[in-house]
Amino acid sequence: MKPLLDSTLTCPACGHQKTEHMPTDACQWYYECEACHTLLKPKPGDCCVFCSYGLVPCPPVQVSGKSCCN
Repeated sequence: MKPLLDSTLTCPACGHQKTEHMPTDACQWYYECEACHTLLKPKPGDCCVFCSYGLVPCPPVQVSGKSCCN
């Protein structure tokens, strides 16, 4: 299965949404909302901001069903 490489992140503070390209070789632990400048961090148990706030989880989770950071 070929993973999707773009995901729309939704800021929990202001609801702003933006589609971003996901890295395939590393977890993205931080993301700053361009609207309200809240620094997003993964929720407990998630490996990256895409798994916590994205419509599509990160590529490693899509392929294997498990975190790339474990």
